Amino acid sequence: MPDAPGLELLAQDVREIHADAVVGTEFFRGKGALLVAPAAIGDVLELLRGKGFTNLMSVHGVDYYPEEPRLGVQYELLDRVALDRVTVKLRVPLDAPSVPSVTPQWPTADFQEREVYDMFGVVFDGHPDLRRILMPEDYEGFPQRRDFPIGGEPVLFTVAEAAGKDYTMGANNEPKRAETDS
Repeated sequence: MPDAPGLELLAQDVREIHADAVVGTEFFRGKGALLVAPAAIGDVLELLRGKGFTNLMSVHGVDYYPEEPRLGVQYELLDRVALDRVTVKLRVPLDAPSVPSVTPQWPTADFQEREVYDMFGVVFDGHPDLRRILMPEDYEGFPQRRDFPIGGEPVLFTVAEAAGKDYTMGANNEPKRAETDS
């Protein structure tokens, strides 16, 4: 991981090519991160590829509730020669959660962008196959957002439905009670 001065030099290199791309830098617990404008993500990742960060290891979604811009996307890059890592972060508002897709340049981002879309609702413009990957297509909502109801949905077991038994009822169609040792 670049140290704090190395991170600032990396940010300066990016700013020389794309003046408005870097919003800031973050160095926390020995890990460096570039904070970038969403529209510049493709250019920034390509520039970092030229600096040796040739492997996109992961793409993550983040919900910064209650802060705005609320939703974030993080890209973890690895330089396998120098054994160096850098995180590239961006944030988008809840009312326009849109980010350019990096899948055409980084094929490994394909399923990871779909997962961020599915769990957080961030739309990746230009993605070749942006659809849900973990949840059913007709599912409403985004389960990893912090305002999603805890407990989710009740699971209905319908195997006993044909016999007229409710899965929440006991053998005599009475509510199940917790057994105690007393």
